[in-house]
Amino acid sequence: MKKEIWRFIDSGNGSPSFNMALDEALLDWHSEGKIPPIIRFYGWNPATLSIGYFQKVEKEINLEAVKKHGLGFVRRPTGGRGVLHDQELTYSVIVSENHPEMPTSVTEAYRVISEGILKGFHHLGLEAYFAVPKTNEERDALKNPRSAVCFDAPSWYELVVEGRKVAGSAQTRQKGVILQHGSILLDIDEDKLFSLFKYPNERIKERMKSAFKNKAVAINEISTRRISVREAKEAFYKGFKDGLNIELEPYELSNEELAYVWDIAEKRYESDEWNFKR
Repeated sequence: MKKEIWRFIDSGNGSPSFNMALDEALLDWHSEGKIPPIIRFYGWNPATLSIGYFQKVEKEINLEAVKKHGLGFVRRPTGGRGVLHDQELTYSVIVSENHPEMPTSVTEAYRVISEGILKGFHHLGLEAYFAVPKTNEERDALKNPRSAVCFDAPSWYELVVEGRKVAGSAQTRQKGVILQHGSILLDIDEDKLFSLFKYPNERIKERMKSAFKNKAVAINEISTRRISVREAKEAFYKGFKDGLNIELEPYELSNEELAYVWDIAEKRYESDEWNFKR
């Protein structure tokens, strides 16, 4: 049986505003029928703290530390918690809600899309599997996260290796389209990460930081060999093809499309109104 052909973009390292604007633009174009479903890989320049759509900057984020580390800062259009995009591969998947392979339930669609990431980890020789909360306590913890840090706990169908979270993803649905994007950690600087958030006191911060080591892990901490971004891209490119049973064709943005992306970047993702007012 012939496999469906999706598009693929590796947009390289982009600014925080460009990265979020391109995801939004791809969602727009897919909703208008201009492009088929698409998978995108990208990185960040500078390294960036992204926060979830509903997070409160004043309450949760230490902006002085963000500045001190020379980081970019942006609010995502998706939910979830704060993510430090540094030594990682970031991916996004844009596909219609009524695609025949997409379940209507958010968590089930999340599982289907994340099959691609699962297979990518397998291509790297890592025994990843989906986290499914078993007890009522674990389910309640997902509804009421104690921390502003994304990798602090696995969500439904989050990818884990040896019980620790290795990828963090978030999803939104707009204009009949699913946008799921997420981080696949290659390395992690825990000191830098935990300096970016506010805590009631230093003791709680230290306690959460030490607990974090048992909850999240980067690929190069558990891999028997060092994995480069290039190798990760190859593995997850194959992973998405296998996991979603699709073929991928490269897609190049036209100058007109790029202008559209930069317009969104400037008007929304570079504006204080968007990034700070919640």
